[in-house]
Amino acid sequence: MRYPAERKEETRKKILDTAARRFRASGGSVGIADLMKELDLTHGGFYRHFDSKDQLFGESIGTALAEIRSIIHDALENARQGHELRAVIEAYLSTRHCADIAGGCPIAALAGEISRSSREVRKSMDRWIREHLTHVADLLPGKTSDERRRNALVLFSGMSGTLAVARAIEQKALREQLLSDARKFYIEAFDA
Repeated sequence: MRYPAERKEETRKKILDTAARRFRASGGSVGIADLMKELDLTHGGFYRHFDSKDQLFGESIGTALAEIRSIIHDALENARQGHELRAVIEAYLSTRHCADIAGGCPIAALAGEISRSSREVRKSMDRWIREHLTHVADLLPGKTSDERRRNALVLFSGMSGTLAVARAIEQKALREQLLSDARKFYIEAFDA
């Protein structure tokens, strides 16, 4: 039976959304059969939407970064005029974001996995990072667009590393101290 194109696209989106959460929560060990079973879909049906697990992994990074853009958007919506970057830093390095590995930043959750992944996944990562930086570079100080992009890359990589380390810390007080100190550092460093 052939399904309408809209249904196929909805199913593909459902697979991507679920995979984005599962990869962030469990890393690259997510099995396609288990993922499809969770969605009440067949394992063979996966290949109607994706050529490989690597393709799914790469595209799920983009799905997850889109979720992060919505966190940034919400922070900007609620920011006081002139404090937009501060709001983004505070939202990204929040205790809430730190606790939500499956719904949080894929870079903080998966950088180690991605670095050991196929060239296809790493190329996808490059594309998503460039796109993500385009969305946030205008918030950063700098005299030129290149300088703002460099600052955005440094800030983004530093904050995602901070978040990854904070998630690895078992002691709650130390984890919260790291997040607090990093927020203060980045706000001061970028005059946010």
